[in-house]
Amino acid sequence: MEPVIIVLIILVVLVFIALMKTVQVIPQASAAIVERFGRYTRTLNAGLNIVVPFIDSIRNRIDLREQVVPFPPQPVITQDNLVVNIDTVIYYQVTDARAATYEVASYIQAIEQLTVTTLRNIIGGMDLERTLTSREEINAALRGVLDEATGKWGIRVNRVELKAIEPPTSIQDSMEKQMRADRDKRAAILTAEGIRQSQILTAEGEKQSSILRAEGDAKAAALRAEGEAQAIRTVFESIHAGDADEKLLAYQYLQMLPKIAEGDANKLWIVPSEIGDALKGLSGAVGDFGAMGGGNRGKAPSAPRREQPPID
Repeated sequence: MEPVIIVLIILVVLVFIALMKTVQVIPQASAAIVERFGRYTRTLNAGLNIVVPFIDSIRNRIDLREQVVPFPPQPVITQDNLVVNIDTVIYYQVTDARAATYEVASYIQAIEQLTVTTLRNIIGGMDLERTLTSREEINAALRGVLDEATGKWGIRVNRVELKAIEPPTSIQDSMEKQMRADRDKRAAILTAEGIRQSQILTAEGEKQSSILRAEGDAKAAALRAEGEAQAIRTVFESIHAGDADEKLLAYQYLQMLPKIAEGDANKLWIVPSEIGDALKGLSGAVGDFGAMGGGNRGKAPSAPRREQPPID
């Protein structure tokens, strides 16, 4: 009985193992490569799959999700013979599990080496300054080359990113000094522009102020001249309306002489010729008045004679 029980136990174990090998559960976003006697048979997709036990075998299980692989820094020589270390990150996805298994031995290593060689070719045609400012251009060129080369491996490169571009320490120090000098230069230029603009605005303000002041003075002078002209016209009209004679005019001239002589700055002034004529008339009038007063001294003045109008 004991040998029979042992055989039954062995048979149960074998049946359990066969069932385990027959039923294959593949997780979502995964695939499995099935080989029969070492030859590719089919690819198992996600879900419950049945295979022939002890004949079919699972060669490889592949994750079909997008993968992120960072690569260590790689030394690259630029066009101006400077060595820079570049860190890269690759985003890829397996689209064909069979090609990824049989077309390349290790697609991760193949992608890394292809990235290094392509990066050296791209950076070798750029100088340092362009390398530091052309990340998008480098990413696009690197992605195009990788996507074309890895297509036959059943891999699609979705994105390539340069994590860091590190030039030599001496170059970094020189770049920092240059950036500091550029910032100081821009600050000095902005300060000079501010001072220049301030001076321009100040000059414009002074110019406008001078113009307005001159216009005000001109208007004031015009108003004063107009007032004086109006006063002269009024006086002239009054004189003509009163029918003044030369004696009155001469008297007015004599009254104006002190006013003309007023002021410390009046060192020299000119007497018009009309004043001389008027003074002659005035002196004649005064002489006549004196003669009249001397001849009739002690006599009462006679009444003025009235002329009778002629009788028609």
